[in-house]
Amino acid sequence: MSAQLIKGTDIREEILEELAKEVQDIKDKHGKVPGLVTILVGENPASQSYVSLKIKTAHRLGFNEVQDTQPDTISEEELLGLIDKYNKDESIHGILVQLPLPKHIDEKKVLNAIDPDKDVDGFHPVNVGRLMIGGNEVKFPPCTPAGIQEMIIRAGVETEGAEVVVVGRSNIVGKPIANMMVQKGKGANSTVTVVHTRTKDMESHCKRADILIVAAGVPGLVKPEWIKPGACVIDVGVNRVGEKPSKKDPNKMVPILRGDVDFDTAKDIAGYITPVPGGVGPMTITMLMRNTVRSLKYHLGIA
Repeated sequence: MSAQLIKGTDIREEILEELAKEVQDIKDKHGKVPGLVTILVGENPASQSYVSLKIKTAHRLGFNEVQDTQPDTISEEELLGLIDKYNKDESIHGILVQLPLPKHIDEKKVLNAIDPDKDVDGFHPVNVGRLMIGGNEVKFPPCTPAGIQEMIIRAGVETEGAEVVVVGRSNIVGKPIANMMVQKGKGANSTVTVVHTRTKDMESHCKRADILIVAAGVPGLVKPEWIKPGACVIDVGVNRVGEKPSKKDPNKMVPILRGDVDFDTAKDIAGYITPVPGGVGPMTITMLMRNTVRSLKYHLGIA
């Protein structure tokens, strides 16, 4: 029997509809809408595509979206000055600097310059600390881990006391999702193990998992025999393993994407599983939008 698919594309639509109603309600009652600025430095095609999707989503929700595109020759001092301007702008509730930045700019210094109360990506050390403390201290959970947790909740997967194994220890996904799943609260209260490249016998840890979250960036890393029958498998990996002709235009080549889990065999063992693509990916921008709405509510004192 095949696993139940947890489709990020479907959950994204549910959440965006909820957020659109919430934004309209805030506008009607308080005369304010969320303000989100996206700073794009240079002309990286992947960054441009990603920013374009953020802009489109923000407009759909009725945000005041500001796109600030700067040349790759901008100095670090000028970029820090731009961030300071938006930190002080009361109409802006979320500031996002699209990475990567040119080599002459210190990314860490730039991200740390963003006001933590406008850091809707959740990367500022203050927000990392808030996440560690948990509870009401958390303002902006990082977007991809927040999306993972939301998918687990909406799929109806029980997390209370569940054995959660996280494969990968990145600052973007592995560490924060492990921290979130161990906290007290909805979609958490789990017992969490983190495994990584230095872990001895990774397979034995994965086999114990009621919820297996794989974010290693290695295609097909988790074998089907590593999966506990009936487990919930969240595959965060999006790996390009080749190209194929587009269905719309056979003369155009599109990337072949694979996850960190062998989906075709794993779906017959797991109880729940995310596809790649269409799984975790669509949730990241969605949770960015949710964090921006949350920032406006903090600003208005109604959070």
